[in-house]
Amino acid sequence: MDIQQQLVLLSRGTLEVLPKGGLEAKLKLAEKENRPLRVKAGFDPTAPDLHLGHTVLLEKLRQFQECGHQVVFLIGDFTGMIGDPTGKNETRPPLTKDEVLANAETYKQQVFKVLDPAKTEVRFNSEWFADMSAAEMIALAGKATVARMLERDDFEKRYKGGQSIAIHEFLYPLVQGYDSVALDADIELGGNDQKFNLLMGRQLQESHKKIPQIIMTMPLLEGLDGVNKMSKSLNNYVGIEDAPNDQFGKLMSASDELMMRYYELLTDVNLDDIKVMHPMEAKKQLAALIVARFHGVAAGQAARDGFEKQFAKKEVPDDMPEAALAAVDGNLWLVKALTEAGLTQSNGEGMRLVKQGAISVDGEKVSDKDFSLAVGGPYLIKCGKRRFLKLEVTA
Repeated sequence: MDIQQQLVLLSRGTLEVLPKGGLEAKLKLAEKENRPLRVKAGFDPTAPDLHLGHTVLLEKLRQFQECGHQVVFLIGDFTGMIGDPTGKNETRPPLTKDEVLANAETYKQQVFKVLDPAKTEVRFNSEWFADMSAAEMIALAGKATVARMLERDDFEKRYKGGQSIAIHEFLYPLVQGYDSVALDADIELGGNDQKFNLLMGRQLQESHKKIPQIIMTMPLLEGLDGVNKMSKSLNNYVGIEDAPNDQFGKLMSASDELMMRYYELLTDVNLDDIKVMHPMEAKKQLAALIVARFHGVAAGQAARDGFEKQFAKKEVPDDMPEAALAAVDGNLWLVKALTEAGLTQSNGEGMRLVKQGAISVDGEKVSDKDFSLAVGGPYLIKCGKRRFLKLEVTA
C-alpha cells in the first residue's frame, strides 16, 4: 500500500492520533529509511480468557502487519505484578508470578488467531525490569512528579475523594512508558483509557534522547447491551474461545447500531457496502466473519446454516407462499411489495402496519415506512402474527 492507503486503513476507528500528522510523518520516515515501523501494544495478562473487546487492538495491529510493519506484542508480566490502576477506585491486588505466566501462555495461544505469528515479535517486559537495580528504578521514578501523576483522571478522583493511592501505583505509568524506551517503539496503541500512560512513553523516550513515539488510542468496545464496556463480569461479552454457535448467536442479538460499530472496529469490510445491505443479512455476515476468524471458514458457514435452520424451524410455516417482484432502480419499496403480494389491501394499510411494528423482514421489525429491499433474497416477510411471504426481488 502507498502512504495514503495506509493512512486510510490505519486511521479507521481510531479516537486520537497524537501528535496531529504524526502517523503520516512516521510512515514517510519508514519509507525513506526503507524499514518497517515498530508498532507496540502492551497487554497485562490479568485474565486467561480474551473477548472481542480485547481484539480491537489486535485488529489494528493486524492492519499494521498488512501494511508491512513490525508488530511488537508486549506481555506485561512485570507490570501485571504491579496491577494496572487505570479506571480503578481502589488499589488493585497484584498477580503472583505463577498467575502471570499461566495467563501469558494462554494469551499467546489466543492472539495468533488474529495476528500473523511470522510478523509478530512477542516480548515480556521482565526482560529489562527483572535486572533493573533499585537505583535505576529510583532514577526512573525521578522522571515524573507527583503533580503530573495526579493529572491522571483516576488518581485525581481517588485523591480528591480521600481514597488511598499506594506508591507503587505511581510506578505503573512509568514502567509502561519505559517499555517504549526499551523497545524503540515508533507507535504505541492503547485503549482511550490508556492515554496518560501512552503519553508517558513519549515523555520518557524524549528524556532518553530518543525520537518519541506516535500514540494511537482506540475506543473501548461496547458489549452486547450496547451501553457498557464489554466485560465478562457484566455478561455482555463474546469470548474468543466461545463455541462457534454461541459466538454466532450472541452476535445476532446485537442491535443494528452496535453491529455497525463491530464492523468498524473488528473488520476491514467497507462500511458503505454494509449500509446498503438488509440489517439481518449484514448481521449474519458479521457473525460468520467473526466465527470464521477464530474457528475457521467452515465453522462460520456451519454456524450460519444452523442459525438459519433453527430460525426457520421456529418461525416459518411449511406452506408459506412465495413471490418474485421487480425492483425499481435497484430497490423495491417494502410497502408496495406488501400490497403487490397481497399481504395488504393498500399502501396505506402497509404503512399503518409498519408504524404499528407489525412487519418484519428476516426476523427484524421494520419501523421506517420508506424501507426498501435490495435486489436479491429470498427475504422472509412476516405481516402480523400469521401471514408469511418468501420474496425474491428481481432486477
